[in-house]
Amino acid sequence: MVRKLTVSIVSVILVVGVVVAVVAVVNHHGHNKGGEDLSPQMKAVTEICSKTDHKEICQKTLGPVAEKGKTDPKELIKAAIQATINEVAKASNFSDNLVKNVSSSPRVKMSVEDCKDLLQFAIDELQDTLSTVGDQNNLNVNDQISADLKNWLSAVISYQQTCLDGLEEAPEYYTVVKEKLQDASSLTSNALAIITEISDILKFFGLEFNAKPSSRRLLSEDGYPTWLSGSDRKLLASQNQGAIRPNVVVAKDGSGQFKTIAAALAAYPKNLRGRYIIYVKAGVYDEYITVEKDQKNVFMYGDGPRKTIVTGRKSNRDGFSTFKTASFSAVGPGFLCKSIGFQNTAGPQGHQAVALRVQSDLAAFFNCRMDGYQDTLYVQTHRQFYRNCVISGTVDFIFGDAAVVIQNSLIIVRKPVDNQQNTVTAQGRADKRETSGLVIHNCRIVPEQKLFPARFQIRTYLGRPWKQYSRTVIMESTLADFVQPAGFLPWAGNFALDTCSYLEYANRGPGANTNRRVRWKGVRAISRREALQFTVGPFIQGNLWLKATGAPFMLGLRH
Repeated sequence: MVRKLTVSIVSVILVVGVVVAVVAVVNHHGHNKGGEDLSPQMKAVTEICSKTDHKEICQKTLGPVAEKGKTDPKELIKAAIQATINEVAKASNFSDNLVKNVSSSPRVKMSVEDCKDLLQFAIDELQDTLSTVGDQNNLNVNDQISADLKNWLSAVISYQQTCLDGLEEAPEYYTVVKEKLQDASSLTSNALAIITEISDILKFFGLEFNAKPSSRRLLSEDGYPTWLSGSDRKLLASQNQGAIRPNVVVAKDGSGQFKTIAAALAAYPKNLRGRYIIYVKAGVYDEYITVEKDQKNVFMYGDGPRKTIVTGRKSNRDGFSTFKTASFSAVGPGFLCKSIGFQNTAGPQGHQAVALRVQSDLAAFFNCRMDGYQDTLYVQTHRQFYRNCVISGTVDFIFGDAAVVIQNSLIIVRKPVDNQQNTVTAQGRADKRETSGLVIHNCRIVPEQKLFPARFQIRTYLGRPWKQYSRTVIMESTLADFVQPAGFLPWAGNFALDTCSYLEYANRGPGANTNRRVRWKGVRAISRREALQFTVGPFIQGNLWLKATGAPFMLGLRH
């Protein structure tokens, strides 16, 4: 589904190419001070690159192509994408060599292997985009295309950051990998900047930015994606799980086709159209599961989050990188899940121990549980939605760099080990133009029974800024009395205190009083108008895909 939705995103990029082609013959006086000797082509490149944070590498990438007279939009965008692919590939090859030569701890070797996997995810997405450029002939632009592209670029930035995060305990490797990734990171950031500022670029050159409808309809008359068959739409719209006919049934007692979830996923059919539906009967499934990147549009449902449970116990304490501790990882796009529980039983002493990691774009979870302690739910990348779920943990237990909305859910803060403080969130937005952020909407944040007697002695905060531009929005939610009046906790010293965003709107309960919140620049109560930007419709484009899940959701604000 997601790749179908993004096939036409290159139209936006082609507009950038059109700007270059058009402005190459525009004599814009007085803007490029000291640049009177620049060729028309280079003046165009200079203007486009002025919108980026890394101007030198932008001009270095686009300049040679423009000076050769290759102002065709396709050639320019191919050059930009190919340059990024080349730089990411260099870093990937370097990490591959590191794996062979790492003599440090198994954890460091695992983190270097993670880098290899993460950078391959970035390369695959870049190559998919490059391959579509030659098929694009129209230059129409719409909001959905722009949103898709910015979402993709934000994910590529996240992959690079996740690679580096895993190497922080090995400074000698962190430094060299960061250096190898520098150009790739700059080129990705530049691409995101150009797309974000495309309207201003066009206006500067006297070209009107007309948002036109896509040449390809994404939705049929009944509001479902056009790629879904009529029978599939009826299937997904069913609120009665008993009426759903699964492709395969998993049952530990042997009453289904498979006894393990892994075996059911291994049977994923080639050239699948529509959904691959897996019914997992009640039972505790002690297995580590990954829905792979080529396993698209998987729909998995169980008998209830306390009956159908996927469990694991991998933790950072036992030598696993955070990325590899997940009991369940959803990578393939379009993953849907209903009525299943996910656990990591490493306990509070295990430190980082993920129950569920979600990388899938357009992923949705309904009536699910995620139980753990530190780092329970890893919302890693792309667009995600959670509804009527229960999420429990202690330190940073909802974290990652996805664009995610958690709605009508129960967030339970647990009792940590001695000398620990609780932080509900740790959002990982590293670039100011990323479209990612963590939105908690119409939820309840409460202490578990074991924490309740000591809830005022053990401090609990709503979040702390994991990355430079961390963004978390809590709105129309009930905050219990144990939430610290300061609200938020620094990550380390003054890091990100002037650049993070912690926004609150219309919350209720004794913990919702904002009068004594920390006085960081980005901590504030917001207006209804601003809160609307973080609702399901505009923030994760839920109006275009959530109806097909057949589950309830709220597009706007509750009141």
